[in-house]
Amino acid sequence: MADRVCFISFHELGLKGKNRPTFERRFQMNLEEALDRYLSSLPQPVKRQTIVGHVRRITGRFTVEVFDAEHWESIAAALAKVPGTSSVTLAWRGGRDLGEIETLSLRCFKEALPTGSFRVRAKRSNTDFAMSSMDLAHHLGEVLIDVCPVPVKMKGAELEIQVTIVGGDSYISSRRIEGVGGLPTGSSGRVVSLLSSGIDSPVATWRMLRRGAVGIGLHFSGRPATSDASERLVADIGAVLSATGGLARIWIVPFGDIQKDIASRVYAPLRILSYRRMMLAVACALAQREGALALVTGESLGQVASQTLENIAVVSTVADRPIMRPLIGSDKQEIIAEARRIGTYELSIQDASDCCTLFMPPQPETHASFEAMEQAWALLDVEGAVSSCLESATRLDFPCRSYQRSSKA
Repeated sequence: MADRVCFISFHELGLKGKNRPTFERRFQMNLEEALDRYLSSLPQPVKRQTIVGHVRRITGRFTVEVFDAEHWESIAAALAKVPGTSSVTLAWRGGRDLGEIETLSLRCFKEALPTGSFRVRAKRSNTDFAMSSMDLAHHLGEVLIDVCPVPVKMKGAELEIQVTIVGGDSYISSRRIEGVGGLPTGSSGRVVSLLSSGIDSPVATWRMLRRGAVGIGLHFSGRPATSDASERLVADIGAVLSATGGLARIWIVPFGDIQKDIASRVYAPLRILSYRRMMLAVACALAQREGALALVTGESLGQVASQTLENIAVVSTVADRPIMRPLIGSDKQEIIAEARRIGTYELSIQDASDCCTLFMPPQPETHASFEAMEQAWALLDVEGAVSSCLESATRLDFPCRSYQRSSKA
């Protein structure tokens, strides 16, 4: 009897040489955690054993048996969001008997009902199966044409029936969901990501989560000079990013009074750069507390006044650890397209006053000198401001076992 399974493929993990088993074990744990998150998100409590099985490793892949057909596609979609996943195939698992493979191939074919063209792609993990991959694909193509005489097209076919022979099982499918790729969460250390409610920084954060980092968000709110609207949007953005399993928490810092103090002391054109410097100083102190090795920002070169090369350079000197800028070479349209794809765009375009709109000078400096920046910086009580920010910070926690397993924070 055939079983419904999610057939999970990975790509980059396969290139890790002697470290591959470590990456695969972490990836398997992350897939299990994604299943737990999915089950906990259901409106009614359920017993796991009635919905889905455990993640099982087979040659170069992972599988999850799904017992309830109603959840099959939703579970596959949840697994596709786990960093490290190349694709998730909704497959029927059967034996290696040719007749059973033919039956399951017909089942997939009839479910899809192609009207244009189709192809069969077969692959076997070892050579003890009686037919070669090419012969099996050719044979199944002939079987399917007898049922529904649509054209076979080797490139650009409307439907592809995939047949994989692994060990003692066969996996047959016509539906595949592309995964996010990347590396397993927790395999690349911990970062503090400056996270606003705008378009750019959520995309930058997502890119780092996709590369296996565990993310600690840091949001600077304009309170008490503004409402908490940006905080609520950042919480919603965090919920979207947490689907990767890589976002551990978001710290929220009321920054309005700090900005007001900076605006009263610093020459107007250098205010924005002073705000940015102070944010980095707070981020470094938080990173020290959280055990994070790097900071992440959503900067894109030349996009706004504070992101010219000169301004990035004078602001960055305050940081005591590397600053990752995943978007530095991206243009706005590329960033918007990615925000749409990961599901943060509609949240990010909502109106919300935050610290970025406070005390803006009419003509901000676009090419600041290091000397001028240092003179402005000397006017501020940096240590007191950083301490105040950390003391007033509140946090939102998200399910992230890669953080919990290694954290004492």
